[in-house]
Amino acid sequence: MGQSTETTDWVSRFADEVIEESERRAPGKPVVVASGLSPSGPIHLGNLREVMTPHLVADEIRRRGRQVRHLISWDDYDRYRKVPQGIAGVDKSWAEHIGKPLTSVPAPHGSAHPNWAEHFKAAMVESLAELGVEFDGISQTAQYTTGVYREQILHAVRHRGDIDAILDQYRTKKAPAKQQQKPLDEAELEAAEGSGAAAEDDGSSGTAGYFPYKPYCGNCEKDLTTVTSYVDDSTELSYTCTACGFAETVRLNEFNRGKLVWKVDWPMRWAYEGVVFEPSGVDHSSPGSSFQVGGQIVGIFGGKQPIGPMYAFVGISGMAKMSSSKGGVPTPGDALKIMEPQILRWLYARRRPNQSFKIAFDQEIQRLYDEWDKLDAKVAEGSALPADVAAHSRAVGTAGGELPRTPRPLPYRTLASVADITAGEAEQALRILSELDPENPIAALDEARPRYDKAEAWINNHVPADQRTIVREEPDTDLLKSLDEASQQSLRLLLDGLAEHWSLDGLTHLVYGVPKVQAGFAADATPKELPPEIKTAQRTFFALLYHLLVGRDTGPRLPTLLLAVGQDRVRALLGE
Repeated sequence: MGQSTETTDWVSRFADEVIEESERRAPGKPVVVASGLSPSGPIHLGNLREVMTPHLVADEIRRRGRQVRHLISWDDYDRYRKVPQGIAGVDKSWAEHIGKPLTSVPAPHGSAHPNWAEHFKAAMVESLAELGVEFDGISQTAQYTTGVYREQILHAVRHRGDIDAILDQYRTKKAPAKQQQKPLDEAELEAAEGSGAAAEDDGSSGTAGYFPYKPYCGNCEKDLTTVTSYVDDSTELSYTCTACGFAETVRLNEFNRGKLVWKVDWPMRWAYEGVVFEPSGVDHSSPGSSFQVGGQIVGIFGGKQPIGPMYAFVGISGMAKMSSSKGGVPTPGDALKIMEPQILRWLYARRRPNQSFKIAFDQEIQRLYDEWDKLDAKVAEGSALPADVAAHSRAVGTAGGELPRTPRPLPYRTLASVADITAGEAEQALRILSELDPENPIAALDEARPRYDKAEAWINNHVPADQRTIVREEPDTDLLKSLDEASQQSLRLLLDGLAEHWSLDGLTHLVYGVPKVQAGFAADATPKELPPEIKTAQRTFFALLYHLLVGRDTGPRLPTLLLAVGQDRVRALLGE
């Protein structure tokens, strides 16, 4: 494509490369990009990068008027490896299912879904719909158990010697002692665990020699089986189960209860689906890992390795406050409770895949929203940089159209303060919000939704109780009596100006102006015109107001707090 790299973002550059490669491999056919997700537990925000990276590239290709398929392989025929911690409705008894396919494990108690895999898949499907991600889902259980991959399995078994020779080059190799990647924190280790890389299984050598296929036991359904003999001509396969002692002989050309081991399964699918683009996490990209080895094994199936950027981990800020019952690592659904889908899309779109970033569940979310609102305004007025415009465009919609947005996107920190102070009382929240801008008042809470609901959910679920705002019931008479003359004068100046300045902008001007006026300057004097002591005087004045209104040194922004408390109550609490 003829775009210069200065004006294109990483998504456009990958789209150029992928279209070119697709035309080379399969001229005139739809471009195929892929993601793989294992519903072995909650699918978290680290795994979402596995979907968002190809989604953004596929969407750019679609915007250019080309046909593209984004496959999501649900690795629901993988073995159940361990019982995740802190999942509601799950206890130690689930350990008896370890070794079975994820679709053969019961769903948590109280779930509406038929099995473990479907339970965790459903939450992700719902989040992807909210995020505007269009995809073709492929259940690997369905593919394997209906014999879709029969020829590929027989082909892999016929070429097991070649596969073994490729794998053998890596079996003795140790990964370099020092990786550039920093040590993984707990959340990141869970991310690697859930990504399909955990076992990096390459098959086993038993009495039948190396074998790239694992049967699930016909009695206990577990994959703790060993192939004891295989006859190439008849495809007769014998195995025994080390878990329950069951043994049987089957014909592989008609047997559908097993799967290729991971390091063979993945490249087989690249060839079968004609995948041109599939990113992988850093855990897949180390020497001898599945992505690297797959690049050689895919040739056995007559295919080519996809273009596959390595993507960096996604961190979380504010995790300490998250309830341990969440299972440790937050999911896209958790993020979408507190942020609009546009913001979550933006976080993934604005960073190249190899750049790590954090998703905020703490106070940082307010700063993130401020940054987004500034960008939104710059894009609207035409002053944003090209790469920022591209990231914004990818965040607000897809080739299919714009995502639903909040009609009146009031500042998130203001909405959070209002939700905090009103404790979710809708009528009072509407009163405050309607007074923010008296020239253009908000007429119904729905105008501020869904942003208001997200801010309220953040306040209720992620702000600790000791940081919540509780407005005083009665004036602090002791404090009021102890005030010196200057403090009393500052309160008088504020109270005298309340009625005239009763809006968000007006009160901002008033509370910052009182210490300036007291020091003999104009209320609208700029910081350049003022001595540094004014900043100290402002901080002292703000602390006094917080003590008199909420009994603490700090709280929500004062203009919002004053509007929320209401003029009559402010006057009472400030001793009028």
